[in-house]
Amino acid sequence: MSDKDYQFNTRAVRAGQVRTAEGEHSEPIFTTSSYVFDSAAQAAARFSGDEAGNIYSRFTNPTVRTFEQRLAALEGGERCVATSSGMAAILSTCLGLLKAGDHIVASQSIFGTTVVMFSQHLAKFGVETTFVSLTDLDAWKNAIQDNTVFLFLETPSNPLGEVADIPKLADVAHERDCLLVVDNCLCTPALQRPLDLGADIVIHSATKFLDGQGRCMGGAIVGKEEIVGKDIYGVVRTCGPSMSPFNAWTFLKGLETLSVRMKAHCENAQQLAEWLDAQPAVTQVYFPGLKTHPQYDIAQSQQSGPGAVLSFELKGGKDAAWTLIDATELLSITANLGDTKTTITHPATTTHGRLTPEQRQEAGISDGLIRIAVGLEDIVDLKADLQRGLDVLS
Repeated sequence: MSDKDYQFNTRAVRAGQVRTAEGEHSEPIFTTSSYVFDSAAQAAARFSGDEAGNIYSRFTNPTVRTFEQRLAALEGGERCVATSSGMAAILSTCLGLLKAGDHIVASQSIFGTTVVMFSQHLAKFGVETTFVSLTDLDAWKNAIQDNTVFLFLETPSNPLGEVADIPKLADVAHERDCLLVVDNCLCTPALQRPLDLGADIVIHSATKFLDGQGRCMGGAIVGKEEIVGKDIYGVVRTCGPSMSPFNAWTFLKGLETLSVRMKAHCENAQQLAEWLDAQPAVTQVYFPGLKTHPQYDIAQSQQSGPGAVLSFELKGGKDAAWTLIDATELLSITANLGDTKTTITHPATTTHGRLTPEQRQEAGISDGLIRIAVGLEDIVDLKADLQRGLDVLS
C-alpha cells in the first residue's frame, strides 16, 4: 500500500522504512561514508544516474533517506531533501533556484538570521530582496518584479505569531510565475500543510519541533520532484550541507510522536497565553490561539492548532523584560524552541539582535518583548515560574 493510504500518525511511525536482511524492527543507523558496488559497471551506472542506489553518504544514506521519505509523506510532497540545519535548507533552496540578478520578496517577519542571509550574503552575489509586511497582500503584489523568483515567508511568524493567508499568497505568486516558499517550522505538518494550501516548497528546521527534545541540528526542503529533487538536491549533492545519519535517526524517532507532542504543546500554550493576557504588567500577548489575534480566523482555517510559540510585551522595555526573565527558575533561558522544556528569550538582543534598530522596528520586535516556546511541563508550574518574574516587577 502507498503511504497515502494511511493516516497521519501511521505515516509518522511507518513511512519510509525499508527493513534490511537483519529483520530489524527499529530503523538502523547507517554510519558509513561509502558503499560497495557489485562491479565496475554498477559503479559507473550509479554515478551516471542510470541506476538508483547508494554512492556516498554526502548525498545518499539509507537512514537520511528514510527521514526524507517520512517527512515528505507527512507534508504531502513528492520529494524531501535533508540538510545539516534549517539555515542550510534555506541556503540550499536559494542556491538551487537563484542566480545573479534575481529577486526575492520576503516577509519582514522572518527569522533574524534569514534576514541577514538575504540582505547581506545573497546580496553579495547579486540577488536582491524586498521585505514586506507578512499580512499585507497588496504589499506582496506590488513588490513582485519581472525578475522575482520566489516569495518567502514563515507562518505563524516568530516571535509575533502573525499568520499569512497561504492560499491567497499562493495565488499572488503563481499569477506572476513565482514560487511560494513557506517555512513551516513552528506548526510542522501535524498542524499545517502548506503544500495542500498552494505553496510550492516547504522549509523545516528539524532542530525544532520535528526533533522535539533539542538534541540535534538538521533541516529539510519538501516539494515537487522537478524542483526539490533536481535543482535543490543538486546543491546538497555537490556542496555538501548534509544531514548526518545519527541526526536523521533522531529525527525519525521525533516524528513518531510529533502529533501527540504538538497537541500537548498547543494546549499548554493556549492556557499560558490566556493567563498572560490577564496580567496587569502585560500590555499585549501575541498568540494565534487568542480570539483577539488579528489573524485568528485565518489561523483557524489553515491550522489545526495555534502552535506553541507566544510572545508578550511588558511595560518598562528591556529592563523589565530582563528582570522577568532572570527571575524565572524553571524556564530555560535559551534562544532555541521546539523543545519539551519551555524556553524563554529576549528577541531584541538574541534571535533578532543582528538586525538594525530600523529592521527590528519594522518587524515589531520591541525592547519589551519576551518570547516563550511552551514545552510539556505542567501548566501550573509554568504559570508559577512566570509569576515570580511578575511579582518582582510589581
